[in-house]
Amino acid sequence: MSVVLERLRPDHAPALLVFERENRAFFAATVADRGDAYFAEFDARLRALLDEQEEGTVHFHVLVAEDGAILGRINLVDVADGAAELGYRIAEAATGRGLATRGVLEVCRLAVEEYGLRRLHAGAAKENAASRAVLTRVGFGAVGGAVMDDGGTGISYELDLGGSFGRERSGAPS
Repeated sequence: MSVVLERLRPDHAPALLVFERENRAFFAATVADRGDAYFAEFDARLRALLDEQEEGTVHFHVLVAEDGAILGRINLVDVADGAAELGYRIAEAATGRGLATRGVLEVCRLAVEEYGLRRLHAGAAKENAASRAVLTRVGFGAVGGAVMDDGGTGISYELDLGGSFGRERSGAPS
């Protein structure tokens, strides 16, 4: 199955909502649940996020299958001073296929080549071994402990993108 990384657009809204609803319980097992308000106010929230993206303070991406289904999200938020926070989630049915690693690598390349970023930060819950493995495979280094959104403990990671990250690594989703 071919999967492509796309910058989030308004026309992704229906598939994105399906992705979030179908995977809500799966995601809530390792990250704070978005809550009922997220789904009730989805369209307005998405418009606000896309406005932020236009301002350049965030960069949202989706992994899209051939049939238009969204299989993952990979986001850069809190963009400032050449740095951003990386976050990602992959649909339960799409885990274990390398999509997270390939998608994160591609977003790191975009961070350098398109967004002019030099450093990325990320966090992963201690019990989320899969997410920690993705960060390590991509080249992030653990830099200390973190308190997660749900109050649990996690690990903070950093990646120095340098000037050569995009040339040394490849792995765009396919």
